[in-house]
Amino acid sequence: MAQYQGLTAEMYRAVVAIVDDRMKEIRVVRQEFDRLVEAHARTEAALNRLSEAQARTEAALNRLSEAQAQTEARVRELAEAQARIEEELWKYREASEARFARIEAALDRLAEAQAQTEAALKRLSEAQERYREASEARFARIEATLDQLVKAQAQTEARLRELAEAQAQTEARLRELAEAQAQTEARLRELAEAQAQTEARVRELAEAQARTEEEFRKYREASEARFARIEATLDRLAEAQAQTEARLRELAEAQAQTEARVRELAEAQARTEEEFRKYRETSEARFARIEATLDRLAEAQARTEEEFRKYREASEARFARIEAVLEQVVVQLQKLTDRTGKLEGRLLELTYQQKAGSYFGHLLRRPRALLPAEIEDQLEGRITQEEFRELLAVDLLVSGRPRHLAKAPQVWLVVEISATVDRHDVERARQRADLLRRAGLRAIPTVAGEDATMGALEEAKTHKVLMLQDGRSWFWEEALAEVLQ
Repeated sequence: MAQYQGLTAEMYRAVVAIVDDRMKEIRVVRQEFDRLVEAHARTEAALNRLSEAQARTEAALNRLSEAQAQTEARVRELAEAQARIEEELWKYREASEARFARIEAALDRLAEAQAQTEAALKRLSEAQERYREASEARFARIEATLDQLVKAQAQTEARLRELAEAQAQTEARLRELAEAQAQTEARLRELAEAQAQTEARVRELAEAQARTEEEFRKYREASEARFARIEATLDRLAEAQAQTEARLRELAEAQAQTEARVRELAEAQARTEEEFRKYRETSEARFARIEATLDRLAEAQARTEEEFRKYREASEARFARIEAVLEQVVVQLQKLTDRTGKLEGRLLELTYQQKAGSYFGHLLRRPRALLPAEIEDQLEGRITQEEFRELLAVDLLVSGRPRHLAKAPQVWLVVEISATVDRHDVERARQRADLLRRAGLRAIPTVAGEDATMGALEEAKTHKVLMLQDGRSWFWEEALAEVLQ
């Protein structure tokens, strides 16, 4: 087909027809002619761009033809590879069926062991529940007893406080009595002083009477001589005598009043002494009762302390027995946990062996799960017997070629499997991969599990150890690059 500047004849005729139609519609004037020239220029530019696009399209078609040829060659290669895979898969299926039969038998045994373990766990749980109920009942009784002891102690302390208050009141009353006694003694001293003053006054009166009698005697003697003068003054002496007698009567009355007051004071002192005696006897009796009560309280407190000491010793012994039993339970639970962990790890190993294609197929082509004993011939003479025994402890070996590197050689994954991967698993995988490397195999240390510690992740990243967890993989590129150097 003829082409015009990269356009087909049909496209060219269509463009010419469009231009002719446009020319017929436009009146050719100067301005319209200029616009037509510009439109024609744009049309030519568009035609040039179309020509370039056509050239690029033809180049792309050429590349697509080459790619189609390469794809067809690749498809042929894939068909051949598929035939080889089907052949190997058929062989692997036969080997797997035999292995699965062994695994199913082992799983049956594991199921029986698991059932026995679950039964033991159930019995242990029931025993634990019974022990918990018994412990709770025992602790409830202990708490009730402690509450009673606390209440008894509170009552004892309240009683002691009442006794202390009564003792304080008694001491205050004794202080008041002591002050009253001191006042009584002071009053008695005052009365004694007044009595002494009265007696001194009586002595003075007696002396005055004696002097009066002496003077009266002298006066009488003198009066006999001076009788005449006495008669003149007799009336005055009679009056003076009357006054003296009146004064003496007054003194006698005062003396009688003093003696009556002294008797009253003596009687009051006697009554005071009697009351004090009775009060002292009453106080001594009360103090005796208080001391007896305190003795009984002391004995009760001693008995309480002794009972509490015995109870504490018995409780400590009981708690010691409980702690010993709990320690035994903890040990048994730890053993059971360890056994359960081992069973989980073993079951996980079997799962990885059975489903090696699922777990490792995204990393390797035609992954093949092996046990170390299956490659003993390849290792013989390359490592020592001790090293081979160490390799026998490997959980799983998987061989295959890296999936995304077509020309890469075969590699071996030395897999350590644990329910929870830790640093020790990473270290064992590295050591056992080193043994295979010394035997001339491209070994990649690998750890696999359902979970991993942070320490295991850090260790795997640092030492380029492949990690598989729940269908995901980490550090594959780094570990593969390390082994292919």
